[in-house]
Amino acid sequence: MPCLPSRLQKHGEMASSAPAAERAHAVCLPAAAQGHIIPMLDVAKMLHARGFHVTFVNTEYNHARLVRSRGPAAVAGAPGFRFATIPDGLPPSDDADVTQDITLLCKSTTETCLGPFRRLIADLKAGGPPVTCVVSDVVMDFAMEAARELGLPYVQLWTASAISFLGYRHYRLLFARGLAPIKDVEQLTAKYLDTPVEDVPGLRNMRFRDFPSFIRSPAPDDYMLHFAVGITERAAGASAVIVNTFDDLEGEEVAAMEALGLPKVYTIGPVSLLAPLKGPSSTINMSLWKPEEECLPWLDGKDAGSVVYVNFGSITVMTNEQLVEFAWGLAKSGRHFLWVIRPDLVKGDTAVLPPEFSAETAGRGLVASWCPQQEVLRHPAVGAFLTHSGWNSTLESMCGGVPVISWPFFADQQTNCRYQCTEWGVGVEIDGSVRRDAIADLITEVMEGGKGKVMKKKAQEWREKAVKATEPGGSSRRNFDELIRDVLAPCFHGS
Repeated sequence: MPCLPSRLQKHGEMASSAPAAERAHAVCLPAAAQGHIIPMLDVAKMLHARGFHVTFVNTEYNHARLVRSRGPAAVAGAPGFRFATIPDGLPPSDDADVTQDITLLCKSTTETCLGPFRRLIADLKAGGPPVTCVVSDVVMDFAMEAARELGLPYVQLWTASAISFLGYRHYRLLFARGLAPIKDVEQLTAKYLDTPVEDVPGLRNMRFRDFPSFIRSPAPDDYMLHFAVGITERAAGASAVIVNTFDDLEGEEVAAMEALGLPKVYTIGPVSLLAPLKGPSSTINMSLWKPEEECLPWLDGKDAGSVVYVNFGSITVMTNEQLVEFAWGLAKSGRHFLWVIRPDLVKGDTAVLPPEFSAETAGRGLVASWCPQQEVLRHPAVGAFLTHSGWNSTLESMCGGVPVISWPFFADQQTNCRYQCTEWGVGVEIDGSVRRDAIADLITEVMEGGKGKVMKKKAQEWREKAVKATEPGGSSRRNFDELIRDVLAPCFHGS
């Protein structure tokens, strides 16, 4: 593709007024789940603020959810920032406002989405500024083939932690050592899960239980187990890989990723801090649930560090018995709490809290179906975060300087939890089954105990390092500049 005139902005400038045909055009394709959409949207905003024309591609299912939760204005875009859709290949759902089955979604998008994505690129080429680069989630790596066919730079976004990438990538090491695949779920005793796994390149102090959870499948042909291996190995074919992390936190792990044969890996996080606060695209929001804005005024009336914030993310499900144990743990702690309970949090049923719990906690608790989490975790009233340890939540708790109580559910959350508790010093884990007394004791320890004070201090230190990484001259900001200059838009820099 011929180089076009240099029209990109220096850092801090807003989107270019250059003619559309003279601007770099990035097609951004997130994986079709809330936790993947959020960081990709931040990356898209960052590119838009640097003068790129952006086309942000949702699945039709999530596009419709977004319109229902936030209205048509949510997908109106902004000058130089537009939305497009492709089908996910799944049949229509009976419930159009729940997170789709992850295994079925990954299988369907992998098998069916390349054709629609090709056609979308062709339509964009015919009807607007020519596409000059593709940025896709690693999960959506079918986009690599479309980009390669057109000779476009292709950058993959790994939305999770560098440690979890290494965990997935080293599944083959666990196979070679005879630790996996397991023969039967009964093999997963506490003793087996605690089996030390030493000499894992790039990872420290790992046990079998700390690897991403797909390794626990007893089926040798388990789809997600092999899917995870496949996408992490195929990442070597990208022009570059970007990770939502920062050098002080995971610099050694990123070096270990590159040692596995990946192209240049750029740390550009936390993207929630690097994304622009002003400009045409800064107000675009992609929450698939409508946040309940009364959460923030409610927090305003609470003392500093007095509130437990509880949110298990967009995918975690639990039994109603576990929900009740968490509820009584919060009640027994005696603390104020803000608890996000999604409509689909309880597997196969409606989440129902005991009437006695509501009476016991009247006046000191707020239950919401969704909330603006970044703002909540940066609120001074929040003193602890009961979490599933998804990567967005992990970074957002660090950016807020808030220690965590971790109950990892699946995938990368086990690995994040391990590092929160043993390497980064910001968390404690709920061991074993969910029990109300244990929950109450952990809340008390984190909120007022000696260990909690140490964790709070460490979380504040990580917050300062995250902010520094994204400030002018910081490592993440420099890396983003280099990514644009060397990979995404070298022609626009006069090279």
